[in-house]
Amino acid sequence: MSERKIQILQTAIKIIADSGYGSLTMRALARDSGIKLGALQYHFRTREVMLRALVAYIAAEYKQNFALVSLDSGSLDIDELLTFLLTDPIGGLFQEDRLWPQLWGMMLVEPLVADLVDDIYREYIQIFEQSLERSGSKAPRAEALLIMSMVEGTTLFIGKGRPWSDDNDAVLDSIREFVKGKYNNKT
Repeated sequence: MSERKIQILQTAIKIIADSGYGSLTMRALARDSGIKLGALQYHFRTREVMLRALVAYIAAEYKQNFALVSLDSGSLDIDELLTFLLTDPIGGLFQEDRLWPQLWGMMLVEPLVADLVDDIYREYIQIFEQSLERSGSKAPRAEALLIMSMVEGTTLFIGKGRPWSDDNDAVLDSIREFVKGKYNNKT
């Protein structure tokens, strides 16, 4: 994929994260990318083509991160995996606390996005489940889902711009302490 296409897709992510999925039009994307609509349509003929490229781009970025975690997953403990989940693993690119709620909404109307989100969750849960199995969990799948639910819930309550965002560090520390307590400091 060309550097220009990547820049356009990153702009699309910014529009979704900042203004919501409903604001992602071809005209808005062209304007925010600093190009004319015709030039945008040269790169992405239609909104559908652009959306497919966007989903593929997000998936590829996550796959790279999963590959890094998978290489180390035999040695990563639960706390290290939790840190991976609680921090933006893509280095701020996806603005997790603002993009994910939009992706959740998009899942309801865009099957491509539903597949993307499900695939990302499937990877996270599998990695967490393996770590929980190594720590002696009797119900690793259920516990992986519980931990993921807590982590994902932080987006709704303590993400940037939310009324409780000042409590971010305390909540994340509480999740870590909960997990450590559950696994008797095996993390």
